[in-house]
Amino acid sequence: MPLRPIDAIFVHPKQRLYVVYYRGELWRLPRMKIDDRSWQNRKPYTDDNSSLYLSIHQSISDPVLAQKLRTLDLPAAVRGSTLARFEAWWEAQGFSWLKDRLSTGESPLAAHHTNPLSKMFDSPPTLPSDSHPSLPSDDKNFSHRGSVQASTPAIEEDVFADMLAALTDEVLDQKL
Repeated sequence: MPLRPIDAIFVHPKQRLYVVYYRGELWRLPRMKIDDRSWQNRKPYTDDNSSLYLSIHQSISDPVLAQKLRTLDLPAAVRGSTLARFEAWWEAQGFSWLKDRLSTGESPLAAHHTNPLSKMFDSPPTLPSDSHPSLPSDDKNFSHRGSVQASTPAIEEDVFADMLAALTDEVLDQKL
């Protein structure tokens, strides 16, 4: 567990659900919608933690839930990582990242960095009409848009190209 419990949104691509890391505890939301009603109907998450991936979208559009869950606008290099990698990053670099954000006057909260695509993340994931509901759980099937899609080479290349570009940008920015 990280040194300081934080709030973060994870996705389970195989089961097509959100899992909220709320102050060190995992809570499963009953549907692929992040709002106060889903939060009220949450249940403890007891399944395998290795199937969870940090959502690339951490801001919450529901104003009531956004007051309860204070998710952070995490660096692009950490988004999409497994729960174990996220916890390791938070333990090693989370506090220095948070300190850097606060020292420059930037808010670390995701709610203060809204994404114009945020409406897209409140809708259920789309699957091709002929797809089977249980997809393999490897991260190649998790699209960079937050939807679970059938694995195709074009989608996989786009996801990895985007991840590599984001990592390259972050590394270059740190060296400057």
